Amino acid sequence: MEFAELIKTPRVDGVVLRRPFLPTVEGTLCLTGHHLILSSRQDNTEELWLLHANIDAIEKRFVGSLGTIIVKCKDLRVIQLDIPGMEECLNIASSIEVLSTLDSVSLMYPFFYRPMFQVIEDGWKSFLPEDAFKDLESMTEEWRLSDVNKDYSVCSSYPPLVAVPKDVDDDTLRKAAAFRHGGRFPVLSYYHKKNGMVMMRSGQPLTGTNGRRCKEDEKLINATLRAGKRGYIIDTRTVSVAQQAKARGGGFESEANYPQWRRIHKAIERSSILQESLIKLVEACNDQSHSMDRWLSKLEASNWQTHVKEILTTACLAAQCIDREGASVLVHGTEGTDSTLQVTSLAQIILDPACRTIQGFQALVEREWLQAGHPFQQRCSQSAYSNSKPRCEAPVFLLFLDCVWQILRQFPCSFQFSQHFLVLLFEHAYASQFGTFMGNSASERSKLNLSQKTVSLWSWVNRPQEVERLSNPLYEANCLVIWPSVAPQSLLLWEGVFLRWKRSSRCLDEAYDEMVHIIQYNKELQNKVNNLRRQLAQLETEEPLLQTP
Repeated sequence: MEFAELIKTPRVDGVVLRRPFLPTVEGTLCLTGHHLILSSRQDNTEELWLLHANIDAIEKRFVGSLGTIIVKCKDLRVIQLDIPGMEECLNIASSIEVLSTLDSVSLMYPFFYRPMFQVIEDGWKSFLPEDAFKDLESMTEEWRLSDVNKDYSVCSSYPPLVAVPKDVDDDTLRKAAAFRHGGRFPVLSYYHKKNGMVMMRSGQPLTGTNGRRCKEDEKLINATLRAGKRGYIIDTRTVSVAQQAKARGGGFESEANYPQWRRIHKAIERSSILQESLIKLVEACNDQSHSMDRWLSKLEASNWQTHVKEILTTACLAAQCIDREGASVLVHGTEGTDSTLQVTSLAQIILDPACRTIQGFQALVEREWLQAGHPFQQRCSQSAYSNSKPRCEAPVFLLFLDCVWQILRQFPCSFQFSQHFLVLLFEHAYASQFGTFMGNSASERSKLNLSQKTVSLWSWVNRPQEVERLSNPLYEANCLVIWPSVAPQSLLLWEGVFLRWKRSSRCLDEAYDEMVHIIQYNKELQNKVNNLRRQLAQLETEEPLLQTP
């Protein structure tokens, strides 16, 4: 199929672009296979380049012969295009609708994108499991890297290499995989260097109504416990949901078969409820007409902040078990690809200072989301505006980023990156020129040969000028565990995402620039003070020599 067949009217002159807080632009609208482009002949006017993949929904309006298209984007932006001529408007609208909903993966933009920047570091090779395991080997000899899943036959959503206890062989892993949802047997997520405790993740056990058990599964998770120690299983479902899962062949670990483990249920909502929550939140943020009471009521009704609180609370519990209780932890829900990953990755942000650096956070996203099998293609195919009925869409990754922002806001000096990095990851998860977030698992990315056919987002992020742009000027390395407050008063609406297009950021930008200037000036003064101290010390050592007869 050729893109030209889908574009009824490739170009229209005299189109007016309207965006909040920016001057209107009149120019020529062009449609290509992947972009909606509006360029103006006016001097110093920014062009609009909008990926069709970033378009969530469109609305058409007509007044006489003038047509208007409201474009609602997955990054929550809303823009208006005034197009002269009803036929041209209808053609443009129908072309956008088709081009923004293409199902064929091979037609997606990352396969056509050619970078205009020099690729200094190949992001596809930046965070390999082998390299991460070398760090683990330097701390402990109790784990090994298994290639039991090298052909993705044991678990389709796991990577080819996984870290497992050294004393457990691959045959035991295969039998344990048959006892876990989707073959997701317990694997290492994090090793706590301070006390040697670990965090693992998996899918639910397939106990069913008959209380089926698996000795190999029991052996696998017991192999992570030290002598005389107990562990905690954190189940991200309510007790009733976990009980109901038995009727469908799922279930949970019984105390009789796992006597050394204590099970704790901390409910985190499933995907369909999260998607509805996002839609309600964005609707509230877009409604400029209501009173304070109405705004607060709509914000509360969305339940978004409640979800943030639930996820952060569970992550803090996991971190507390590891750091303060000195116990190992296994985290799972049903599939182990959504709420499980939110908890394991946030617990690492709390516990591990390396995850609060730009490189460390990329490694965390790669390890705990991309390699761990979060279905990005399914979850991020729609955002908050789409008119089609949600299928598998859910803002699971966005909620994780929101939770990270909450911690960053409470500990503004402990993160090497600013919120700009989190916003960038949100945008690229939903629509991108890079191949990083394509597919639903490492297996799918391997079949698509993305590392050869597309550019990695990390190749872009790790360029020196981009690292500088995403850096937090307040950063001071903090090697301590950080404990965020989850009190309702401590959790705020993430304005950098949800209100970004609703109000001008000029004042905030000016304040930020002034802060950077003050920090830079302070560094310069500190350097001058240090130089003067050195000179003074030198003079004091020379003075006795001068006084010697």
